[in-house]
Amino acid sequence: MESTVRDLCERRSIRSYLEKPVEEEKLEKILRAGTYAASGMGRQSARIVLVRDPETIAYMERLNAAVLGDPTRHTFYGAPCVAVVLADPEIGTWQSDGNLVMGNLMNAAHALGVGSCYIYRAREVFDSPEGKQLLRTWGIDGRYVGIGNCLLGYAAGPAPEPKPRKTDYITYIG
Repeated sequence: MESTVRDLCERRSIRSYLEKPVEEEKLEKILRAGTYAASGMGRQSARIVLVRDPETIAYMERLNAAVLGDPTRHTFYGAPCVAVVLADPEIGTWQSDGNLVMGNLMNAAHALGVGSCYIYRAREVFDSPEGKQLLRTWGIDGRYVGIGNCLLGYAAGPAPEPKPRKTDYITYIG
């Protein structure tokens, strides 16, 4: 199997991280891969905010968990780094564009030996007054909408086993 296909099939969501920071060189490669995600007509509606400040990560985690009704829940699993993906809703393909960025980030991370996990509820967080304030603090136009939080870090244990693929995943015609 070619290495790219193998990486795509072997990547897993990591839900427990070491405190070890991800090396700058690897982060740059992961983020660069995110910027090369496909986007509708090449308009690149997405933006990535890399957060490594532990206090900001903890605050975002509380906001994220509050959407679930439990602000004490640890939804970021101790990840030392979070790549927040936002997108401009004025571009018609914004949701797909942002999700393609998320996929590229996670797959590039895996290829470089870095764990990742897609954490949802970014839209609700960045629609909130607190989330809008974070965007202002980061110097980002408030029209941007949250797509997802890509946790990045080194796994604290082995990756989970893959779940079996459903039998009707693919339908062949012709």
